[in-house]
Amino acid sequence: MGAGFSSGLNLYATVATLGVLERFGVIHLPPPLAIVAHPIVLGAAIALYIIEFLADKIPFVDTVWDTIHTFIRPPAAAVIAFSASATAPPEWRWAAALLAGGVALTSHSTKASTRAAVNTVPEPFSNWALSIGEDLLAVWLTWFTTVHPVTTMVIVVALLVLCAVLLHYLFRFVRAALKTL
Repeated sequence: MGAGFSSGLNLYATVATLGVLERFGVIHLPPPLAIVAHPIVLGAAIALYIIEFLADKIPFVDTVWDTIHTFIRPPAAAVIAFSASATAPPEWRWAAALLAGGVALTSHSTKASTRAAVNTVPEPFSNWALSIGEDLLAVWLTWFTTVHPVTTMVIVVALLVLCAVLLHYLFRFVRAALKTL
């Protein structure tokens, strides 16, 4: 669930974090997921993270980026969960994949909606602060998942509740804005 949530925020930071942790022997990923430590995969994840880092700082470019990634982050989170649960029975692997994809979609939707709302503010600093905060949360949550998986589930549930509250208020804001128009 932790890697699913962080994949919804920043997939490339999540993959790069897992790859670096595996590469330096901090963790040992299941064989199907250990491929993220391969130099080509790790290099691609870091390069894409740098592109996302830059794109996230430009208002409206980040919205286009997030729109495109609506179709990338949740399926990738499902693949990560499916690969991470390689030793589990097939039905549990599929359940993990569906859960991680749903969690990633929730965190991604909240991120994208919040960033679109923040783009209406003329100053750039709030956009940059949110972007850097999302990146830090993605990296920290990915690492924390590998060290404290049970505690991570509690944290992710709390984050999902926060997402639900944020989405509720964001949709109320959009409805009020549309009524005004």
